[in-house]
Amino acid sequence: MLVGSYSTVLVLLSIVIAMIASYTALDLSARVAASHGRVAQAWLAAGAGAMGLGIWSMHFIGMLAFSLPIPLGYDLGYTLLSLAIAVGVSGYALERISCHQLSARQLAWAALWMGGGICGMHYTGMAALRMAPAIVWHPGWFAVSVAIAVGAAGAALWIAVQLKREQPHVRLLRAGAAVVMGLAIVGMHYSGMAAADFPLGSVCLAVSAGLDTHYLALFVVVGSTGVLGMVLLLSLFDARMESRTAQLSLSLQKANQELTQLALHDNLTRLPNRILLEDRLNQAQKKAARDGGTFAVLFMDLDGFKSVNDSLGHQMGDLLLLETAMRLAAALRAQDTLARIGGDEFVAVLEDLEMPGDVVEICERLTAAIRRPFEFSRVLHLSISIGVAIHPADGEDGRTLMTNADAAMYAAKQAGRDGYRFFEASMNNNAHDLLLLQSELHQALAGEEFRLHYQPKFEAGSGRMLGVEALIRWQSPTRGMVAPAAFIPVAEKTGLIVSIGAWVLDRACAQMREWLEAGRSPLNVAVNLSPAQFRHPQLVAMVRETLQRHRIEACWLTLEITESTAMDDAEASLARLGELAEMGVRLSIDDFGTGYSSLAYLKRLPASELKIDRSFVHELAPGSDDAAIVAAVVALARALGLTVVAEGVETAPQRDFLAALGCDALQGFHLGRPVPAEQIGGEPTPAAVDPAPVDPAAAGPDERMPDGPVAGDPVGA
Repeated sequence: MLVGSYSTVLVLLSIVIAMIASYTALDLSARVAASHGRVAQAWLAAGAGAMGLGIWSMHFIGMLAFSLPIPLGYDLGYTLLSLAIAVGVSGYALERISCHQLSARQLAWAALWMGGGICGMHYTGMAALRMAPAIVWHPGWFAVSVAIAVGAAGAALWIAVQLKREQPHVRLLRAGAAVVMGLAIVGMHYSGMAAADFPLGSVCLAVSAGLDTHYLALFVVVGSTGVLGMVLLLSLFDARMESRTAQLSLSLQKANQELTQLALHDNLTRLPNRILLEDRLNQAQKKAARDGGTFAVLFMDLDGFKSVNDSLGHQMGDLLLLETAMRLAAALRAQDTLARIGGDEFVAVLEDLEMPGDVVEICERLTAAIRRPFEFSRVLHLSISIGVAIHPADGEDGRTLMTNADAAMYAAKQAGRDGYRFFEASMNNNAHDLLLLQSELHQALAGEEFRLHYQPKFEAGSGRMLGVEALIRWQSPTRGMVAPAAFIPVAEKTGLIVSIGAWVLDRACAQMREWLEAGRSPLNVAVNLSPAQFRHPQLVAMVRETLQRHRIEACWLTLEITESTAMDDAEASLARLGELAEMGVRLSIDDFGTGYSSLAYLKRLPASELKIDRSFVHELAPGSDDAAIVAAVVALARALGLTVVAEGVETAPQRDFLAALGCDALQGFHLGRPVPAEQIGGEPTPAAVDPAPVDPAAAGPDERMPDGPVAGDPVGA
């Protein structure tokens, strides 16, 4: 027998080619499995060609590594036939791998077919030598080569099925599997070569007419590595693009989810918004119609939130709304829906109500939750007003229930706030009137329908006029002269009170400038500040700008705030009052005696004046409790160096008694009614000695209005 030898370099090269071909096959199997339609068919064709060429190249490089002591060549026909067998086997393998699962029986049959194909490719390639006499085959090594081919095919198919889905470290796993598969293919080839014996005197008939081994080696090495590399790079690029596409798809899905969240939920509290609330109401309505149950709509509004938001800023307001949302949600049941529809307004939909008392119990829990102090950088106390509408008694559809619950909520506010009211039919009329009044108030401010009247203040002893107080009136084209008590609460609720208050200050300063330019001596004008206006962060800047614009000395302006406003958040009030006092503005504490003063804070207030509330003057008489209170206030004012003004003086006895108690100044119908600016006298003069008292019941519109702020009136009534 002829003894053959191997080229170490080509043997190692055949092993490398086998591993590269195995890795390419595994990678392409994932591309085929992940694709569909024509794309999958294209990958299958490209994969079959690349994989078949890789296996065939490994085989022929291995054969080229083998040499005999005779010249060798390869028949072109057999060589191409072996390549065709390799490509066909590879296509079959990739088609099998593209199945999502392979049963053990299917895997066994596929391994036999693929192993047989590899053996056919190998031994057809061996036949390309055209040896004479024919190659003698060793049965044992032949059986080993077939077994290795079938085993390697089965292992390759199983590994490919396991790795065709993306998973952590898939590239590393695929590389390890390629090493195993490559060694198995090499093992089959060299065991098949070991099965071939060449008798002495053998010659290769393909030497003269066949392929030259040197050119064949160059073609196989360069061509196969080039094709495998190009296909592998294309597969890797496609995998990268698929990964990026998947990431983009995931990002788009996440963005859509976020957009849906933003579209259906409140940005601050993450509660359902009005859009999602309407959907929940529709669902509750359908469920009630189907199952015969009932549900309730609760319309909730925080009491005093706007004042906190205006005075402490929107950041504190946002924290307050977040805490409120959490408390309300905790007080509701799991099946209930809580939504925020804007500002400090929340709506709850209570489903599956079994007993009428269920709504009452939940309302009690909600109000109790908000009554608890809110502890941030400072402690805040708020309450909530709730309106309740029940389906179907108070409305068949969600829109009607919302409207009626809103009307009930407003009734709860009118009843004193911090509570709940169930809807009644009469509330709709009130709600309509409220909406109309709100609209007219906006028109009144824009259309200059507001007027200022001025009520003089007189020195108690001499009767000399000390100044005037600016009091607002609304001359409505449809309602006539409207009393402040009828529209100020509505202005407070809508937030329009801040704009109205700014208009009052501006108009009062403009009037002072008109009087000065008319040659009159400076006349002190008092302007009332609403709680919301006093807490507004731009108050000091607004007062300074208004005085400068009208060229008014700050000492000619007196700003009046109620005692309760000054005592609420006392430290912040002290700071704000201090800034106004430094500017030179005079400060007056209005309605003194009606609030809950702290003397520790009162002595720190930079005020120059206390105004005794009219409630202590109305029934003033010697020896009465009111007389004792007035005397105590006068003594307190004297100790603090403050001027005392008594308002609501309607009779001569009241005037004389207040003067005797030590009041510095007096104000009331008995001394002078609120009148337009043109009716204020030229120079401050003594009041009439004893004018006839005014009967409020018989007085005209101006006279029936209070001569000072309505209880809690923010801008002067």
